[in-house]
Amino acid sequence: MLRKIFYIISIFLVFNVSIANAGSTGSEELKLNKSKDTANECFEGASRAIFAFNHGLDNTIFKPVAKGYRSLPVPIRKGTGNVVANLRSLLTLSNNILQGDFRSAGNTAGRFLVNSTIGILGIWDPAEATFGLAKKGKEDFGQTLGKWGSGTGCYFVLPILGPTTARDAVGLVGNIFLDPIYAATHNTETDFLIGNENYQEHNFYFYRATDGVDFRAKNVESFESLEENSIDLYASVKSIYLQDRNKKIQNSNISLETQDDSDWEEIDTK
Repeated sequence: MLRKIFYIISIFLVFNVSIANAGSTGSEELKLNKSKDTANECFEGASRAIFAFNHGLDNTIFKPVAKGYRSLPVPIRKGTGNVVANLRSLLTLSNNILQGDFRSAGNTAGRFLVNSTIGILGIWDPAEATFGLAKKGKEDFGQTLGKWGSGTGCYFVLPILGPTTARDAVGLVGNIFLDPIYAATHNTETDFLIGNENYQEHNFYFYRATDGVDFRAKNVESFESLEENSIDLYASVKSIYLQDRNKKIQNSNISLETQDDSDWEEIDTK
């Protein structure tokens, strides 16, 4: 595990060198919240091309799948979303600890234990209703790096995964090693006992795909509204993404001007 963390930090240092070379408006300005809502473009031409590809893929595959998912009965969709969120909370727990936020870590651990047992794998949420353990925001390694003082770095778009920054790209790598679900499903000893080395890995990717479909289904109208009202959709998505990431790093409860929190549950690729 220590060796894996060393690899992550090493990659992060390489990215930071690239960030410095990409140029900035000054270290003092980066400390201001407003400046954190913007980022230099690393490869704008390539990013716009990839964004167009992702948008086309969304319209032809992801959006129809999401609408099909929405045709399921509400209790099934809500239960599925709750189970996925319950599993996702383990990654939040890892990052709560890394951020030194032990109160939130205790809350997250308590919610997971209660909802996984009394709530039957997380289908229901007795942790909040019965025990007063309120649901808090998700945490990931990109947010943890931000908490540690890392700058955003330059902005770019990844195929399928969508918008990101240098910091959040490193966070994607970190999430792999910090996610207990990934560790459990890719454990070779467990695979050997089950007798099917691919079965456990398939479970992880099925879980992540379900999470993505559930998120897309909850935000069909929000995405359509953004598409209809944006002069430059690429710039609008970039602005929302950067504002949302800054908001999550600071654990702010202030709604974004371009975002209704009741519609947009999350803007991330984790």
